[in-house]
Amino acid sequence: MSNIAFNRLQRECKEVVTNSEISETGIMIEILNENLTEIKGHIRGPPDTPYAGGMFDLDIKIPDQYPFSPPSVKFATKIWHPNVSSQTGVICLDILKDQWAASLTLRTVLLSIQALMCTAEPKDPQDAVVAKQYMDKPQVFKATAEYWTLKFAKGTLPVNADYQARVDKLKDMGVREEEAISVLSCNNWDLNRATVYIFS
Repeated sequence: MSNIAFNRLQRECKEVVTNSEISETGIMIEILNENLTEIKGHIRGPPDTPYAGGMFDLDIKIPDQYPFSPPSVKFATKIWHPNVSSQTGVICLDILKDQWAASLTLRTVLLSIQALMCTAEPKDPQDAVVAKQYMDKPQVFKATAEYWTLKFAKGTLPVNADYQARVDKLKDMGVREEEAISVLSCNNWDLNRATVYIFS
C-alpha cells in the first residue's frame, strides 16, 4: 500500500473513531494490524428493524490499490437479510462493487451498510432464499431476522418460543444448533421439510 493510501486510511479511521455522530449511530471500528489492511467493523442494528438491539461485526480488508479499489467487506456475524449471504456474510452493495469511487470512505461504507439493514433491496438479492421469504412471507421474514439477531448478534428481544422449540427438536436429533437454525429458516420454519432436507 502506498504512503498516500496509508495516510488517507489513517485519516478515515480517525474520522470514524472520533466522530460522535457516527458513534451515536452505533458504528465503531477496531484496527487489527499496523498497516491498516485489516479492520473489524461493528454496527449496532438500527432501531425499528428486525436487527435492533443486535451488534454485528464486519470483516474489512483494505486492498493495496485503495482508494482506487473498494475494500472487501463482509458480515462476520450471521444475519438474515436479502442482500447478505446467510452462509458466507458476503454483502451485495453497489458501492462495494462497480459503483465504488475513490472519493468514498470507510465511513460512507459503514453508513451504507447500516442503511441497507434498514431498507433491503430484495430485487437485487445476495441470498435468493431470504429475498423470496422477504417478498412472499414478510411476517416470517421479520420473525426469522429477529431470531437470528437474538441468536447471533446478542439481540435483546425475547426469544421466539415457537422457533426455539423447533430448533431444539432438531438438536435432539443430533443436528448442530447453527445448522438447525439455518435449515429451518430456509424452509419457513416448516419442521417436516427441514427434517427431510437434513436427513435425506
